[in-house]
Amino acid sequence: MRHVADIPHPAVKITLLAWNGKFLLKLEQGNLEQTYKVAELDLLTGTDAEVRELLDEKFLAAAIARFQAMRADLQAAFDRHELR
Repeated sequence: MRHVADIPHPAVKITLLAWNGKFLLKLEQGNLEQTYKVAELDLLTGTDAEVRELLDEKFLAAAIARFQAMRADLQAAFDRHELR
């Protein structure tokens, strides 16, 4: 796996990786992680610049909202089992 770039964002750590004909967009917030795999063949030129275009405001807003839902789901599971 090859590290391509760290992409700055104030709310999410974004790492772009390349591996086995795919780009991996890894988004992290605290102890949660989302990974999106994008095949080079699904892109026009197969470059990391195209993958970066996916990280528009609408995509990132949805990912951040998803982190909030993931956090709530995890907390609900802890609460159901009285683990915290």
